[in-house]
Amino acid sequence: MSRKVLIVAPVHKVLIDRMEALGYTCVLGEEIGRPEALATIGQYEGLVTSTRLQVDREFIDRATLLKWVGRMGSGMEVIDVPYAREKGIACFSSPEGNANAVAEQALGMLLALQHRIFSAHVEMQQGLWLREENRGLEIEGLTAGVIGYGHNGSAFARKLCTMDVRVLALDKYKKGFAGPGIEECRDIDRIVEEADILSFHLPLSSETRHYFNDVLLDRMKKPFVLLNLSRGTIVSQQSLHRGLKNGKIKAAALDVWEKEPVSKMTDSEKVIFDELIAMPNFIGTPHIGGYTVQALYKMSAFLAQKIVEAVGNPAFGN
Repeated sequence: MSRKVLIVAPVHKVLIDRMEALGYTCVLGEEIGRPEALATIGQYEGLVTSTRLQVDREFIDRATLLKWVGRMGSGMEVIDVPYAREKGIACFSSPEGNANAVAEQALGMLLALQHRIFSAHVEMQQGLWLREENRGLEIEGLTAGVIGYGHNGSAFARKLCTMDVRVLALDKYKKGFAGPGIEECRDIDRIVEEADILSFHLPLSSETRHYFNDVLLDRMKKPFVLLNLSRGTIVSQQSLHRGLKNGKIKAAALDVWEKEPVSKMTDSEKVIFDELIAMPNFIGTPHIGGYTVQALYKMSAFLAQKIVEAVGNPAFGN
């Protein structure tokens, strides 16, 4: 029986080529739904996924031949990793692949907000020529609080440093990463006191859900700009909306949302979304931060390399 890999995420051909070189037959199923995946996963030795399928206990129990799961990009919350490992299934991800793409978009959103680029463009479309009203603010000399210092957070911090932004970085699980322009925080207190910019780069877990909420909003000492390009439920959109309305949040940008896509939002969530997206000091994008052409290649290549190294190990699967 041929060894098969089910690929339910967009991937670059480099990953398919590497899997075929290992002797796998690749089955592409980007549009496959959970019922069909549950019915067929027992045929596969490998699975490549993104965020579409929940690889939970039920899924894993059906996957009787599964030896590994590859997650395109970062964030393993869609996979029950402890249970998979208990069943002898290796789990891989490729957060290195889209870190630069996310960091570039975060920087672009920040600059667009500070220099009023998007709102001025919309006004120009309406025939308005407003110079004084669109006088921008430079980011040089500001202090940014970067929450989460993994691949994405550290990539964004490095870009900020090159623009003479002081970075206060916080990571619960990582220590000893301070460097020129980047100060390591033991807790969020200094960020609350000093940050002009607050940017989130956290994985989703029970402790990070609504990490930004009314409590953190009210603790912030200065009006600030908020960015979230990690996971939608890290930031309470209700708290974000409140902060923008009362001026505590000067401007904000989201690439990720509590419910994605917009069609899945409840009526009350849609009301907040509609108000946010109409604000001149808000920018929203449809989860495209890590979705560049280059990132697709890099995520695929990094993931393929990790799988090749594991599967090529004589001890793998024993």
